[in-house]
Amino acid sequence: MRTKAVLWLRWGLLGTALVLLLLGLLRQEPLDILQKAVKLCLECIGIG
Repeated sequence: MRTKAVLWLRWGLLGTALVLLLLGLLRQEPLDILQKAVKLCLECIGIG
């Protein structure tokens, strides 16, 4: 009984993670993160 609950919890968390990942991709958030990272790196070396 206990192992079934753990299995359901694992699958539920995996499903939730996949849904949130897809939502982030649809909102083009990786592009925003990349732009912020590039800006931060350029500021670190004194160019931007």
